[in-house]
Amino acid sequence: MTTSNSTSAPFAPSHDDAGLVVQPIGYWANAAGQAVVRNIRTALGALGLTQPAWWVLHHLSERPEGWGRAELTGFLRYYPGPGDDLPGDIDSLVARGLVSESEDGRLLRTESGAELYSRAAARQSELRRQVHEGIPDEEYVRALKVLQRMIHNVRGDAWHH
Repeated sequence: MTTSNSTSAPFAPSHDDAGLVVQPIGYWANAAGQAVVRNIRTALGALGLTQPAWWVLHHLSERPEGWGRAELTGFLRYYPGPGDDLPGDIDSLVARGLVSESEDGRLLRTESGAELYSRAAARQSELRRQVHEGIPDEEYVRALKVLQRMIHNVRGDAWHH
């Protein structure tokens, strides 16, 4: 998978600095979120995964002893968006043999789930490199701090693990 946009036109902001300062943050934050999520979901879909299924496999990879179903869905409560069906995706992963459910109700990643997770994790790393192309870490951190401050300023509620 090629992650470089070097064959497309070079990046140029939509407006000069004076024009950007009056642009609506809600529009641009939403447009960025939609573009990035669409890119992620398209890439994961090519591997036969939804983004919620990826979240499940990812968090199971970090906790080999597994998760209780309610515990995991509670932990991921901020992640799903409109149209996502996290419980349905968990059921699908179990039905596909990528996740098993122990007798005590713990969700565990299977060997085939681990293999698919490994391929999806490599793809996610490529996608992250693509999104971050031309953006120094310091600018990325600053952008997140600015967005988090805006969320705070309007008494929003957001958290990512």
